[in-house]
Amino acid sequence: MDAPKIRVLVVDDSAVVRQTLKEVLCSDPEIEVIATAGDPFVAAERIQEQLPDVITLDIEMPRMDGLTFLKKIMSQHPMPVVICSSLAEEGTRSAFRALEYGAVDIITKPRLGTKQFLEESRISLCQTVKAAASARLHTLRPSQTVEPKLTADAILSRATHSMAETTEKVVVIGASTGGTEALKTLLEALPADTPGIVIVQHMPELFTRAFANRLDGLCQITVKEAETNDTVIRGRALIAPGNHHLLLKRSGARYFVEIKDGPLVCRHRPSVDVLFRSAARYAGPNAVSVILTGMGDDGARGMLELKQAGAATIAQDEATCVVFGMPKEAIKLNCVDKVLPLQSIAGSVLALTH
Repeated sequence: MDAPKIRVLVVDDSAVVRQTLKEVLCSDPEIEVIATAGDPFVAAERIQEQLPDVITLDIEMPRMDGLTFLKKIMSQHPMPVVICSSLAEEGTRSAFRALEYGAVDIITKPRLGTKQFLEESRISLCQTVKAAASARLHTLRPSQTVEPKLTADAILSRATHSMAETTEKVVVIGASTGGTEALKTLLEALPADTPGIVIVQHMPELFTRAFANRLDGLCQITVKEAETNDTVIRGRALIAPGNHHLLLKRSGARYFVEIKDGPLVCRHRPSVDVLFRSAARYAGPNAVSVILTGMGDDGARGMLELKQAGAATIAQDEATCVVFGMPKEAIKLNCVDKVLPLQSIAGSVLALTH
């Protein structure tokens, strides 16, 4: 007997966007769009008629904005909501507020492009909805206040020509669905002298810069969207830009990053596997790797290579994951040293790097 399809309600004030989303989602045999709505009032009627498994929700709509509607949903009848946002600056700010209010993930509004672009968008949209359908909904927690961050970078050890002579640690982290809030929890708990961190979070293009800026204002460490040749230094986290792979490289004792285009890897760009495999090659036993909440298996094989190279490996536990997919797949490969609740990961990273 076939598994029941994931029932989706599409809420957007644009008829063109509603139709495009419906066509894209219905192209996946595991998904059906049970209804569409042009505003939250119509959406509320559709929900009463038939309860969806997932809602895709526009933020900017007439009569009631998406954020207000989202808060009503999460307080009255919590269900997985995926924000369908424009790429405008205000749209990115609102999208991150939506994640704090309980939305599961962000997708960008579909737009016309090349055949490859449309196919990659279809893969991303359908994957996001499937992940949302299996997500564990978490309640909000207020952000903690932090001391002002240090203004000077920590001093790196003098560069040498030998790969083996550096003992400087580097932390590599991979996350997907639920990862924005998980990363916030993890990074907020780290002190200003934490070893350099490199992160892949599955997120649409242009959202990663706003995400990095948001974290930078909350954390003691500096957080920025990665650029090619950025040095990985103590007190700083670099986040892969959306729609680009991120690799860790090394020259002597200096770790740096490289941004690359290329095909989807494990249905993603950026891919956690790409980052982890580069860390296995260039950092090896100096790496500490962390795999957080997310659907699918991106990062599992890369973490296996890290383990084989002598790196320490940590996976988030099922109880604190929004989606226990990526950590579960890594655990199945027997390449995880520690399986920890989210709130314990920062302490473990510090213990392994100091």
